[in-house]
Amino acid sequence: MLRLIFAIALLGLLPLTAADLKIAVLHPLLGDLARQVGGDKVEVVDLIGPNGDPHHFEAKPEDLRKAEGASIYLVTGMGLEGYMPKLKAIISGKARLVEVGATLPVLEGSHDDDGHGHEIDPHWWHSIDLFRRATGIVTEAMIVESPENAALFRQNAATYRNQLDELERWTRREISKIPRDKRHLATAHAAFNYFCKDFGFVPHPVQGLNREQMPDPAELAALIADLKANHVAAIFPEKESNPKILGTLTNDTGIRLGDPLIADGTGGIGYVAMYRHNVEAIVKGLGAQP
Repeated sequence: MLRLIFAIALLGLLPLTAADLKIAVLHPLLGDLARQVGGDKVEVVDLIGPNGDPHHFEAKPEDLRKAEGASIYLVTGMGLEGYMPKLKAIISGKARLVEVGATLPVLEGSHDDDGHGHEIDPHWWHSIDLFRRATGIVTEAMIVESPENAALFRQNAATYRNQLDELERWTRREISKIPRDKRHLATAHAAFNYFCKDFGFVPHPVQGLNREQMPDPAELAALIADLKANHVAAIFPEKESNPKILGTLTNDTGIRLGDPLIADGTGGIGYVAMYRHNVEAIVKGLGAQP
């Protein structure tokens, strides 16, 4: 009897729920961001998973069951999530859908096949500045749903923005080791344009904004000529994909393969670790000066 009374007393000390706010995310980096801001006050359900592809997510019934009860769904926006219209219909009236990238400055990709203007490049998270702005967007969305935790969320967000400030300073120091004429970034697909814009690189993507946009023979020949003309030192594959065409390029150009980059935040290591990994690989591959 004493053991039963003691057990009941312990249960009375435990919170009724593990978290005050449940959030579903369609991008692993948004999951990391929500956890940084929310701490133990939030439960984050990552619908993509550590090895999924945010470009081609299709929710299964079991995914939606995991997210049941979520007050917020965080998506990157800018057209990345093709599943968005279906998701809006499913959660209508049940949860808020927050397109984090909707109000962020965009870069444009190449002309589409019909010549109807430019595609929006959705890979905004490769800009530390835009991820810092996204921190504020996610924080305010969480405060709307859990106002009692507003002070904590804002404090955590400020701490995290300080980490991003330091990450940006470190990145600039590391990139300064690369001679300016070597700042040409050849990657598997066009995921690093925001990084290139922020840090003064010329991008040379093999594939388009998604991994299905393969170059035709004429485009491939032009790319090879461009890489040779600019004396590009390395071509960087991606951990998420390694198209066979990269082998052709290295054979035809003599350019070495660099260490794989992380393009879409997969792998479960979080934003800061992803960024440091990519910068270290780029500095190593492009012949940093001592």
